[in-house]
Amino acid sequence: MPEANFDGIVGPTHNYAGLSRGNVASTSNQGAVSRPRDAALQGLAKAAALARLGIAQGWLPPQERPHVPTLRALGFAGSDEVVVANAAREAPHLLARASSASCMWTANAATVTPGADSGDGRVHFTVANLRAMPHRAIEPPQTARTLRAVFADPARFAVHDALPATLDDGTPSAFGDEGAANHTRLTAGDEPGGEVEGVHLFVFGAQAGGAGRRPSRYPARQTLEASQAVAARHGIDPSRCLWAQQHPAAIDRGVFHNDVISVGNGRFLLVHEHAFVDQARAIDDVERALGGALHVVTVPESEVSVADAVRTYLFNSQVVTLPAGGMALILPTEAERHPGVSRLVESMVSDARCPVKSAIYLDVRESMRNGGGPACLRLRVPLTAGELADVTPGCLWSPDRHEALVRWVRAHYREELAPQDLADPQLLREGRDALDELTRILGLGAIYGFQR
Repeated sequence: MPEANFDGIVGPTHNYAGLSRGNVASTSNQGAVSRPRDAALQGLAKAAALARLGIAQGWLPPQERPHVPTLRALGFAGSDEVVVANAAREAPHLLARASSASCMWTANAATVTPGADSGDGRVHFTVANLRAMPHRAIEPPQTARTLRAVFADPARFAVHDALPATLDDGTPSAFGDEGAANHTRLTAGDEPGGEVEGVHLFVFGAQAGGAGRRPSRYPARQTLEASQAVAARHGIDPSRCLWAQQHPAAIDRGVFHNDVISVGNGRFLLVHEHAFVDQARAIDDVERALGGALHVVTVPESEVSVADAVRTYLFNSQVVTLPAGGMALILPTEAERHPGVSRLVESMVSDARCPVKSAIYLDVRESMRNGGGPACLRLRVPLTAGELADVTPGCLWSPDRHEALVRWVRAHYREELAPQDLADPQLLREGRDALDELTRILGLGAIYGFQR
């Protein structure tokens, strides 16, 4: 079966605070008025489009925001409403961090290894620590609770807590981990599901000890040491692990994760010519590991610049294997409107040798304006049919659940959200009411702190 995609449901506090340094779209739209209802509906429509293609599709719920425990840990006291009000008055930048809906980008939730590749035959998840960005570093505890509720059978699934972000003395550890956005699993055929063995390409931005090249303008979020620790924890055979360094110059041009400049599926790899340090060696390593089966499309700077790749999120597309055979490329509409990108996609799809046979453009504008394309919105989980049957049923797509979620969004989400609206204590109450109902729709039980 094709691998499953678990999309993050956009939360009610979706806003443009511009918190993600190095993410050009996020910072360029800072302070703009967002449209949370549209954002959530666009995300649901994307998931529905893939489900109707026959792809196994699920959802992961948003986290509670504003996150009052974070504000309390920063010294604010009183009732929850008073905490929010005081933070808004005294430190609005801290309230913005505690209110971000960034967990919608579930490509950063965890790194996943299917049972065919793990040491014990179970599907392994390691929650990302996301230490590079303060607004995201608060996500891991809730992410772990959520994943354990969705993938609840310990005989089939192992959900590991995040790697330590700091040492005992508070200094940063060697383990900067941003999850699946820097991990690509490839297979010798078109089938990427959990039944077949795969090869794991881990991409890192820097080594923690300072060795090697580093970006100078923006942070390198993923460390080699974190990727190595995840691979070891999951029991992946070292011979099936490949390591490539993301090009520092690309990071400095806004390629904050590898999935902004490279995407792979099965035996197919779409990559920009400036994606990796020593790119020829990296691709040769993948080709050898796949026994010569790799079909790679390298995009030259002369056709699509790194800047245009970041602007259109060509590489932040999803490549999915269709049940009837062949692959489809799922792109944002921004890519369709760019002449160079659309020409490249048309040429690729029309090439008889290429596994990708169709391109589908979807509207995820609200996510794009905040720095995440179609691939950011989903966590790839290669499963067998038996494992899929053991996923919490309410978190799997069905027409009825889709319609229930659409009604839920329309009932609970604001049409617009301006930066000053984060100070509204009613927003906290609205969010909790929405999440309380959502856990009943998805059948997850009391996973949030306010419920417990």
